[in-house]
Amino acid sequence: MVIAIGFEGSANKIGVGIVRDGEVLANVRETYITPPGEGFLPKETAQHHRSKIHDILKRSLAVAGISPKDIDVVCYTKGPGMAPPLLAVAIVARTVALIWNKPILGVNHCIGHIEMGRLITKAENPTVLYVSGGNTQVISYACKRYRIFGETIDIAIGNCLDRFARIIRLSNDPSPGYNIEQMAKKGTKYLPLPYSVKGMDVSFSGILSFLEQKARPKANQKKKQKTTDAIPEQFSDEDLCFSLQETLFAMLVETTERAMAHTGSQEVLIVGGVGCNERLQQMMGIMCEERGAKLFATDERFCIDNGVMIAHAGWEQFRSGTRMAWKDATITQRFRTDEVEVTWRDD
Repeated sequence: MVIAIGFEGSANKIGVGIVRDGEVLANVRETYITPPGEGFLPKETAQHHRSKIHDILKRSLAVAGISPKDIDVVCYTKGPGMAPPLLAVAIVARTVALIWNKPILGVNHCIGHIEMGRLITKAENPTVLYVSGGNTQVISYACKRYRIFGETIDIAIGNCLDRFARIIRLSNDPSPGYNIEQMAKKGTKYLPLPYSVKGMDVSFSGILSFLEQKARPKANQKKKQKTTDAIPEQFSDEDLCFSLQETLFAMLVETTERAMAHTGSQEVLIVGGVGCNERLQQMMGIMCEERGAKLFATDERFCIDNGVMIAHAGWEQFRSGTRMAWKDATITQRFRTDEVEVTWRDD
């Protein structure tokens, strides 16, 4: 029996999770929420994490009903992510590992999402769509690596949604993407937007620029623009949210299906914060049904960044024999998914 504790803080979520041999014992999380129209900056996000992590750690131990002596390995997010928040959490993980005299393991954030998704859904060997605020990748496992079949060549889909939410000044509570999803449900008109799929890769910055140029006159009257160049008045913010979602998600479904065709996969697993979106799950589900495949997805407890996914991925690594030297217990802001040797899976 192995008990692992995981610390996650790569972006605006700070979480501590505890697992015991595939069983979730605790999953405690807080979110740094900024005012409408504002994003979260690295320095302020790190300050938020430092102010919350001690309380979250105590709560997670209480929820799990264990003490530090029961823990076998301390896991933390090594990357990718924003450097100041990553560093703030890594320092805490290193500190408790030293105080408790426990081994420490750095975990790839994306691998955490994938292994958490596989644990909860019981998907065996799925094509993975990883969609979040900082990452967009289509992934498939082969030969001890998670191989990236396609990805964004500029900004992540979550970043695109967040920035559009700031343009139309949507609330960041509980998240910009969630509020866009709710507005999109009320949209009735589709505004044609740029559709940018380049082979297996996607591009979102042009779509965002198009909307910024067209929608900004409504959000900021100080910027003047020709009426003919702006979005026609009959398109409401709800219509714009609907149009944006339909376009972005169609691009993701296309690239995911192409990866499935290449690998012969009959499973799709959606992970990452944007993976909670019901419309994305619905569109992907239609594609899977047409192919006779299965769709797997999780709810907000596990698709949004959390400590338990880091604990579980670290548990998988630890039980397969992976160990980390103290000198390597650092952060890597750009930590590629395919850099990790997947020692815990059999080909």
